[in-house]
Amino acid sequence: MRTQIALCRRIVAGVAGAFCIAALAAGVLLPTAAGGSGGSYTVRAIFDDAGNLVTGEDVLIDGVKAGKVGEVVPTPQAKAAVTLEIENPGFQNFRSNATCVIRIQSLIGEKDVDCLPEQPRPEGSPQPPALKQIPSGQEGAGEYLLPVQNTSSPIDTDLLQDITRLPERQRLTIIINELGAGLAGRGSDLQYVIRRANPALRELEKIFAILASENKTLAKLAVDSDQALAPLAKVKGRISDFIKQANVVSRATANQRGALARNLALFPAFLRELEPAMQRFGQFAEQTIPTFTDLGIAAPGINQTFENFGPFAISTTKFFESLGRTSKVTGPAVVASRAFFKRFQTLGAAGKPFSENLSALFTSARETGGIERLVDSIFNGAGVTNGYDALGHFLRGELVVSPTCLSYGIAPAPGCNGHFASSGATKASASAVGAPGSSATTDLVMQRTLAVLRGATPAQAIAEFPGSVGFGGGAGALSESGLGAQPVGGSSSGTTYYTPSSEGAGSGASGLLLNYLLGN
Repeated sequence: MRTQIALCRRIVAGVAGAFCIAALAAGVLLPTAAGGSGGSYTVRAIFDDAGNLVTGEDVLIDGVKAGKVGEVVPTPQAKAAVTLEIENPGFQNFRSNATCVIRIQSLIGEKDVDCLPEQPRPEGSPQPPALKQIPSGQEGAGEYLLPVQNTSSPIDTDLLQDITRLPERQRLTIIINELGAGLAGRGSDLQYVIRRANPALRELEKIFAILASENKTLAKLAVDSDQALAPLAKVKGRISDFIKQANVVSRATANQRGALARNLALFPAFLRELEPAMQRFGQFAEQTIPTFTDLGIAAPGINQTFENFGPFAISTTKFFESLGRTSKVTGPAVVASRAFFKRFQTLGAAGKPFSENLSALFTSARETGGIERLVDSIFNGAGVTNGYDALGHFLRGELVVSPTCLSYGIAPAPGCNGHFASSGATKASASAVGAPGSSATTDLVMQRTLAVLRGATPAQAIAEFPGSVGFGGGAGALSESGLGAQPVGGSSSGTTYYTPSSEGAGSGASGLLLNYLLGN
């Protein structure tokens, strides 16, 4: 079987060589530059080894055919330059971190080139620059150069299997002879090729580089993990029990896998309904930010309150103990007061009609303006007996009583009837008035007061109504001859002051009365 496979490989290699010569001839007769009129995008990839790779093989990008292999020529640096003609417009943009690998396509030894135009990068990071174009005058001018650092050509598995037919000693001899002859004095080159021979090794080297750059972080992680695992080691029994209980829960869940599958089937619908609720919850959270901000500011005071609440609770213990002792004493008194409250309840029921009537009275007075009318009556009643003008206060009415007029009687007593006489009658009887305290005397005082209120001076009022005035009997009689007007500030001052004469106390009282009437 292996002999047949080797024979097939030779036949295919011969046919591929013929096709390669035909392609070279076509390349001479129909030269095309990279990115020529056909719209192709040509990448010149440099490989360490391109054995058994022939023109026309597929160029794949993530398993999708994007072009074909052009010419394969050696370079002065003992490398292989492979021309990759990218025909798919969607992949004609190789970046500086692009990679290409020569892989086995079939069991008969056919190969293809698998490329990745750009390495994955974090979202938002800048895109690497495009491949540089080979300037004119150099080999492969106009093509985009992919350096050997970005390519790899792993050793084919069939080549390794070819030596498995020999004994191990001969296999090792072949490997040592071949390596010694081909790599004598090229140890560094061998190390460089081995690192790039397998992409996995290259990626592993990148991982080790990242780990080396983060050695301090990893060391700190180890220390922190020790500190985190130390408490867990103390409760390893609980952890093992947790694992056991988790096993029990898993078994119970497995028994309900039908219901669990139903829940998982309904879970997308639940998420769709949950999304509006979470949006509203997010809006609520945004609106409560000021509240929680203020709560954070008030947190020290709240903490202090809770700290003080403990001592406060301890101090209130004595209060409640004292309250309990007091309750034992006051309890019988409260029980004994039930009879009083029952009687008080009876009193309240009996006073309900009175309260309703009093409430109706006050309500009616408020709604009909009764309170305002009462105040108006008091004001008007005061205004009936008391007046005020430019000169001051004056009495609108005068009531003179004597001790003989205070007791109740069914028949009028002499001197106890008060009435106002006309001006003419007063003038005619003014000279005949003699009895002190009589009604004529009272009328004479009123007539003089009215004359003053009409604008007359006191002297004019006395001249208009002559006679003597006495109060309470002969001992208190006043004579008008002792009163004299003494203008202050001249006759045009408008105010006259009266001073009592030195003949008796009665004239002084009369002068004070006139000063009061004049508002002085």
